[in-house]
Amino acid sequence: LRQSLALAGRSLTRTRRNPGLLIDALLLPVIFLLLFVYLFGGAVSGSTQEYLQYLLPGILVLTTVLVGQTATGINIVTDMKKGVFDRFRSMPIGRSAPLIGSVIGDAVRYVVAVAALLGLGFALGFRVQTGLLAALGAVALAIGFGFALSWLAVLAAAVFRDETMVSSIGFLLPFPLVFGTSMAAPAETMPGWLQRWTELNPVSHAIDASRGLLLGGPVAEPVAMTLLWSAIFLAVL
Repeated sequence: LRQSLALAGRSLTRTRRNPGLLIDALLLPVIFLLLFVYLFGGAVSGSTQEYLQYLLPGILVLTTVLVGQTATGINIVTDMKKGVFDRFRSMPIGRSAPLIGSVIGDAVRYVVAVAALLGLGFALGFRVQTGLLAALGAVALAIGFGFALSWLAVLAAAVFRDETMVSSIGFLLPFPLVFGTSMAAPAETMPGWLQRWTELNPVSHAIDASRGLLLGGPVAEPVAMTLLWSAIFLAVL
């Protein structure tokens, strides 16, 4: 743990010295929220304000799943190609510490992305219907779920060691998971086969949990399923 945190500090130092690494974390949630609310709000809910309330919990999960995936993998590939990981191997440290440290350090992207999303959401009129603790729980759950899925990019970096492959996998593969959900529209409006996929999709559980924690409603089952899927992703990836 000490070695991983030390290497996470290295990753944070790199981010601090190159703030451009945070641009995607700032822009992605803003673009998705404005795009969906003002393009589809009237058609789906009849009101952009009502649709904002429905949509933002789903965008919260979308943000943590997509932000940082590509950057995390590319940073690891870059370190491998520059010989940094060879140097790590020569040190008396755990072999997992460089990978864990890199992922923990890049988690700052999730914090920046969530802050940008919630700030814009409140400016547009979104309001939490539950309470502060429930809202913090929604944020923590979304960040934890995104952290678990970020190991997909780490696995791609370790296996392929190529920036192009990591970019493609880290950005494209999460899309069927994210958009095959009730994030943008109720599942009842979808064809039967897509409804089945939505019910099985682990991201759907995370969105349902986020929606329940922010707006009210049942949360026990979706939160438990989200934590279970996060543990599975961490163990497998």
